[in-house]
Amino acid sequence: MRILVISDIHGNLTALETVLAHAGEYDVAWCLGDLVGYGPDPNECVERVQALKNVVCILGNHDAAVNSQMDTSTFNPEARISIHWTQAHLTPANIEFLAHLPNRSFQDEVTLVHGSPRSPTYEYLLDTYLATINFSYFESPYCFVGHTHLPVQYLLKNGRGYADLLVPRENEIVEIQSRSILNPGSVGQPRDRDARAAYALFDPDKKTWEYRRVAYDIAAVQARMRAANLPDRHIQRIAAGW
Repeated sequence: MRILVISDIHGNLTALETVLAHAGEYDVAWCLGDLVGYGPDPNECVERVQALKNVVCILGNHDAAVNSQMDTSTFNPEARISIHWTQAHLTPANIEFLAHLPNRSFQDEVTLVHGSPRSPTYEYLLDTYLATINFSYFESPYCFVGHTHLPVQYLLKNGRGYADLLVPRENEIVEIQSRSILNPGSVGQPRDRDARAAYALFDPDKKTWEYRRVAYDIAAVQARMRAANLPDRHIQRIAAGW
C-alpha cells in the first residue's frame, strides 16, 4: 500500500497541486492539518484535500482558529491578519468541514495528530526532550505529526531512554523502527531553509518512509498573496524557506 502523507498546506494551492503531481499514484492520503492560514487559496485547498482518494484529515491550529475553536490572540500579529483574512474568505461549507475535523486519528499502527500526542493541535515538537515526553502519550508503533514545518524523525530505541533525532534524506526509502515520531515537513510553507514543498510516502506493509521535496511556482503564489494584501513577511517567507 502507498500512503501519501502531507501537512501544513497553509492555503498554498500551487504547492499542493505540485506535490500531488509529483507523488503519483497512491492508495490513501493522510493530511496532518493546517489546510489554511498564511496562503491565498484557502477554499481551493480545503476542497482539493476533501477530494483526495481515501483521505483522512486532522485538525490543525490554523484550522481551529478560523472556526473559532482557538483564540486568535495566541497568534503573532501577522498570523492573526492572515487568519482573519482567511475567515472572511472561506465559504460556510469549508468552515463547516474544518470545524468537524478530529484532532487525533488512529490508523492501524499509526497515530495521526497535528502538533503532538500530548497536545494534538497546539504543542510543537522541536527537540528531543519534548519528543521523549510525548512517547508516553501514544501506544502505537508510529506517530505522524506536522505543525513545526520541519521534516524529522524521533526514535525511541528499545522503547526507553531519550529519543534520537534523525533528519531524513531526500528520496531515500528507509525502514522505520517501532516507536517513532515522524514529520513529513510542510507542503505550503517549509521552515528548514529549503523553499521546496515537502511530503512523504509511507508503506505500512513494508514499514518504509520516503521523504520527498519538489520545487513549485513560488512567484505565482507570492503574486496572489500581494493581490490579497496578505502580510509581506509571509510573502517573503515562502521563497526563503524559513
